[in-house]
Amino acid sequence: MQHLPHRHPDSPQSPSTTGTEPHNRRGCRQRHAWIWLLLFFTLPVPLSAQLNTDRLMISGEIALHYEDYVLSIQYFNQVISQRPYLYQPWQYRAVAKYYLDDYIGSEADATEALRMNPYVEALYDLRAIDRIRQKNFRGAISDYDQAIRLNPRSQNYRFNRALCMMNLKEYDRALLETDTMMMRWSHLANAYTLRAEICLQKEDTTEAVVWLDRSLEIDPYAADTWTTRAYVSLARREWSEADQALSRAIHLKPKTPGNYVNRALARMNRNNLRGAMSDYDTAIDLDPHNFLAHYNRGLLRMQIGDDNRAIEDFDYVIRMEPTNVMAIFNRGVLREETGDLQGAIGDYTVVIDQFPNFWTGLSRRADCYRRLGMKNEAERDEFRILKAQMDKHLGIQPRWDDEKVKQMRKRSEIDPEKYDQLVVDDENQVEHEYKSVYRGQIQNRNVDLAIMPMYQLSYYAYRNGVQSYQAFDRDVEAFNAKSEHTIYVNLGISQLSEEQSNNIFALIGTLSTAIDSATLDRLPPLLMQRAVAHCVIQSYDDAINDLTTILQLDTTSCLAHWQRAVCQSALNQFNQSQGIDTKMASTKVELDLKRAIELNPQNPYLNYDLGNHYFQQGDYQRAIDCYTHAVELDAHLAEAYYNRGLAYIQTDHKLEGVADLSKAGELGIYDAYSVIKRHTDK
Repeated sequence: MQHLPHRHPDSPQSPSTTGTEPHNRRGCRQRHAWIWLLLFFTLPVPLSAQLNTDRLMISGEIALHYEDYVLSIQYFNQVISQRPYLYQPWQYRAVAKYYLDDYIGSEADATEALRMNPYVEALYDLRAIDRIRQKNFRGAISDYDQAIRLNPRSQNYRFNRALCMMNLKEYDRALLETDTMMMRWSHLANAYTLRAEICLQKEDTTEAVVWLDRSLEIDPYAADTWTTRAYVSLARREWSEADQALSRAIHLKPKTPGNYVNRALARMNRNNLRGAMSDYDTAIDLDPHNFLAHYNRGLLRMQIGDDNRAIEDFDYVIRMEPTNVMAIFNRGVLREETGDLQGAIGDYTVVIDQFPNFWTGLSRRADCYRRLGMKNEAERDEFRILKAQMDKHLGIQPRWDDEKVKQMRKRSEIDPEKYDQLVVDDENQVEHEYKSVYRGQIQNRNVDLAIMPMYQLSYYAYRNGVQSYQAFDRDVEAFNAKSEHTIYVNLGISQLSEEQSNNIFALIGTLSTAIDSATLDRLPPLLMQRAVAHCVIQSYDDAINDLTTILQLDTTSCLAHWQRAVCQSALNQFNQSQGIDTKMASTKVELDLKRAIELNPQNPYLNYDLGNHYFQQGDYQRAIDCYTHAVELDAHLAEAYYNRGLAYIQTDHKLEGVADLSKAGELGIYDAYSVIKRHTDK
């Protein structure tokens, strides 16, 4: 990057106060300046390359922190090509690949990093999770063995290793592992829950209940433990206890579809049809492709006479499983009830072709034939029923062979006579959460506190789902009128594809060449374009350097103050995650935003960004004031309503907060409705 030289103190434009400086001191300072310049231009090439590698590593880590995994991989690729013997770029690239669900590639990178440094326990943890995702539980156990050797005090490693043993059905080894955990950490509720689940796998429900109750005494807020306890009650047909346990699990973990499906089963058996229907509806809202919810809701609708909507459910099930004879027969019954006799005959025929002695199917098809005036076909079916009944009386009724049994689904009974019974999974299992920093997506954070990000300048246009709204600023439009490359006001960081990031890197190269040969008056717009490009690829240090140079040339550049504040704020959040104190740097963000507001007081995005800064500092009242000013300037700024709603909730003004969130949802931020639901439920 080209830096402007500092103006010499003796130049005519500099203040005249330097004239009183002793001549020998000026000479000394000049000699020191020449020495530093000489040192700068004679830096050894390896040192320069090392500095470049360090900057690439930091940029990659920042991109990883902000969940731009494709971009972070590109940075780490460059570091690996220059320094293939460093283990950290391999490690970070493995993390990025993990979050992109490339478990094979992640495992390979973690293996390479371990080859270079076999003493990093986090690498064994990462590779173990990769292997678990690939169902390689034995390989994961091997990794946890090494991780525990390096850190014997880790609860997570032992817990995960025991889970892997259970998945391999090595129950005795898994029980020994839980013994160790309970001896070392007597208040670790997960250890008791895991032991209970192992007992359930061994079909020892009595022992399982003892350990589950012990776990719930220690931690009554563990949703998975309540789910496991409910499975015991379901197996024992203790419907009331199952309903209560699943209700507790749903209260603590409301987005697990299986819990709603199982609670609906318990409620059906308690004759709470309205509650069961509500549970099936919720399960399908959470998981639109949930087979059990669609199938059983179809049966329930069939039972209460809601035939047309029951047909819709069975249509969906049949699209998922075209050979599901149970669903096909139920749809046939419903078509017959609604007068679609030809459709019913077609469905009955499919089932009868597979089960020639299915009397119920033959009888219903014969009835449809008679109603259509097809007497001969009806009599053929009735004769088959009579013959089958006689064969059964004589003991010569044919049975299903082994091949026929193998073709049936494990999820349901193979007896078509049970077509009207609810379907349950062959085996209820709790979805295990392996205890690791890598267990889920980085995005899985507390949505209640996740404010919408800052507005900033970008090469990509604004989109929030509402096509009629366009982010507009007069200074940006004035800049674009004189610039070769259009910039936009956008919200937050755009996730880039590999092609997009390559285009931005190429643009930076083009702009750097232009800057090297630019005249002084052409420098600011070129530096601004390059700063925005650096910001897009999250190279915030480089962006701040360019913006600082602009402000040295023109202190009245509102866009430079604005963008520098945004870059510094993003850099601060990354540094905070690394444990670095950012108090001084946070002051810079506030000063830049306030200066930008002075220069352009009608810009709502500046007030919004300042509100975000205060929110991040925990100063919710000042944040509310800034958001209020922003919506006064632009009444359609949905993000300001959303963030102000969260700020109100943080200050215990729930009614005002819900009103703002409702407005944000109306303007296109649909996540606001789920936040409203959680807070109104509370």
